[in-house]
Amino acid sequence: MTAFRKMHGLGNDFVVFDARNKDFALDRAGARALAGRREGIGCDQVIVIAPATGGIDAFMRIYNADGGEVESCGNAARCVARLLMEEGDKTVVRLDSTGGLLDCTDAGGGNVTVDIGEPHLGWREIPLAHEADTKSFVLTVDGAALTASAVSVGNPHCILFVEDAEHADVERLGSMIERHPMFPSRTNVEFVSPISRTRLRMRVWERGVGITRACGTGACATVVAAVRCGLAERKVDIVLDGGTLALDWRESDGHVLMTGPVALAFTGEIDMAALGRAS
Repeated sequence: MTAFRKMHGLGNDFVVFDARNKDFALDRAGARALAGRREGIGCDQVIVIAPATGGIDAFMRIYNADGGEVESCGNAARCVARLLMEEGDKTVVRLDSTGGLLDCTDAGGGNVTVDIGEPHLGWREIPLAHEADTKSFVLTVDGAALTASAVSVGNPHCILFVEDAEHADVERLGSMIERHPMFPSRTNVEFVSPISRTRLRMRVWERGVGITRACGTGACATVVAAVRCGLAERKVDIVLDGGTLALDWRESDGHVLMTGPVALAFTGEIDMAALGRAS
């Protein structure tokens, strides 16, 4: 049997395995089975905490519900950081991921701040299929011309500023934009409507998952796009389906900081062989 934790950040939920002291092999099929909400544990992402060196507290591996391994996840970083803080009686931890280093700080009141670092704004960095102004470009989807922004914060995001995010066709448009030829690595898709210059409403279609209640990296990408388009200040609250995150695109060094809560839902053990996979 293999121990796990079920955690979430504003409803964006994770099954977390600690592989720092025990090998834990996971492939696409295994991750997909674990994420299944009928026959698995059920989650948006499977997270594996792996060992790290050089002053890094842990390496975080991230598998989407479709089984694909991805670069970064802000809500999961907060969850993993909280576990390591409690374990080591620390207020600061450093995580590594395929998307880059993440410095995490106890923000008090059950909140954790994650320093995502500087956003990537070049079309090759995101990546896009061809040169475009990532601040604002036209994306043709199902015969309609949509104005979009693109940002990478370790993973790719396409942000659409819409009149009313509450009634945006997130499922239909999100699924098409995720696999649009403009995004060779596929993309996360955010639908955003400004409430004020310091408060934004955001809904998200997450690459390899679908509609999720929150997306930390999506919120980070959104504040960057909103500032670039002149729609918001650098410090904003972003209201997601699962709650609110505080964002700060820090002017001093260009880093994006995200602050929000984490929760442990339950712990358990699973027989990986019952899913057709050996742990």
